[in-house]
Amino acid sequence: MPPAPPPSQPSQPSRGRVAERLLPGGTEPDPRFTLANERTFLAWIRTALALLAGGIAIEAFTSDLFLEPVRKILAVLLLLLGMLLSAGAAGRWLRVERSMRNKTPLPLPLIVPLLAGAGALAAAVVLVVILWR
Repeated sequence: MPPAPPPSQPSQPSRGRVAERLLPGGTEPDPRFTLANERTFLAWIRTALALLAGGIAIEAFTSDLFLEPVRKILAVLLLLLGMLLSAGAAGRWLRVERSMRNKTPLPLPLIVPLLAGAGALAAAVVLVVILWR
C-alpha cells in the first residue's frame, strides 16, 4: 500500500497586491499589535488635523492680534507641520508594521523631534508676540 499523501497546507489568503508590495515577506503579527499600530497612526493623524486647524484659525481669526508677517509665518509653520506629520505618520505606520512582520527592533519615531521642535518654535513666536505687545 502506498504511503498516504501529506496533509495539504492551508493556503494563506492573499492580502492583495498593494499589501503584498508594501509589506513583503515576514509573518502576520498578532492582530492586537497591528491594531495598536493603527491606533497610534490615527493619534498622529488627529494631531496633524489639529495643527492644520490651528494654522487655518491663526490666519482666519487673528488679524487684530498679530502683524501680518508674523501671522503668515505662524500659520504656514502650523500648516507645514501638519502636512509633514501626516506623511511621517504614514511612514512610521509602515516601518513599524514591517518591523513587526520581520521580528526586528521597532524603528525610532523620527517625527517626535520634528513635532517637538516645530511646536516649540511656534510657541516661541507666540510668546515673543505676546511679550512684545
